[in-house]
Formats: sequence, C-alpha cells, structure tokens
Amino acid sequence: MTAPGYNEDFFLWTQQQATLLRQGQWNTLDAANLAEEIESMGKSDRRSLTSHLVNLLLHRLNWDYQPTRRGTSWRLSIRNARREIGLILDDSPSLRRQLPDLIETAYATARRDAAEETGLPLTTFPEQCPFTVKQLLDAAGPDPLAPTP
Repeated sequence: MTAPGYNEDFFLWTQQQATLLRQGQWNTLDAANLAEEIESMGKSDRRSLTSHLVNLLLHRLNWDYQPTRRGTSWRLSIRNARREIGLILDDSPSLRRQLPDLIETAYATARRDAAEETGLPLTTFPEQCPFTVKQLLDAAGPDPLAPTP
C-alpha cells in the first residue's frame, strides 16, 4: 500500500517521515517537504517570539504612560509575555541574538497599538524603543513589575 503524501494526510505523513528517519531510510524520505517543514518550525518560533514581544511592549507602554490605570491585567499580561518569551528562548537560544532586531520590529507595532488603545497621540510614545532587552525580560530587581513574593 502506498503511503499518503504530504498533501493528502499531513499528520500521517509526519509520522511516516519520523519512522523513516529513525530507521535511516534516507532514500525513502520526502526530503523537499521535510526540509520545508523544518524551516517552517523555526519561522514559527520567530513569529511567536515577535508576537509576545509586541504584547510585552504594548503593556509596558501602557504601564509607563498611563500610571493611573495600572492594574492586575497589565501586570499579568507582562508577566505572561515574559514567561512565554523565556520558554521560547530556552528552546531556541539562537533567537536571543535576534532580540534587538525583533524588539525594534515589535516596538513599531506596539507603539501604534498603544496610541490606539490609550487614545494618546502617537507622538506621546518614543519613536525608538525606550527599554533595553534586560529591562523587558528581567523581572528581578527594582522593576515594579517583578512578581510579588
């Protein structure tokens, strides 16, 4: 019986490719689609990291520029984004080198979203990200967003 292809039953295809890899049946592998899927997995981590950075930056801007509206929701959102970013970086440490560029990209989106969400003029928020990587990701120290003991 012929195995279903990549486009017919993706789940079964993944299981069969994994079996073939484990058995060392290199000539039987669907190398082109397998390579595409592996590459896609890396891109997915990068997109997820960027999405969590946008959320983190948005709520940090809200926190800093609307101090009278600070609340549990923003605090938890910041804490959750930090946790998710940490998990991604633990699994894919090479993405850490890309953080400055990813933050720059994410900040532009977060800045626009913060202006829309708060009703404040876009010019209220700095054009360049005012946070260092350490300030964004490190919940220890004097940071007011650090977890409470």
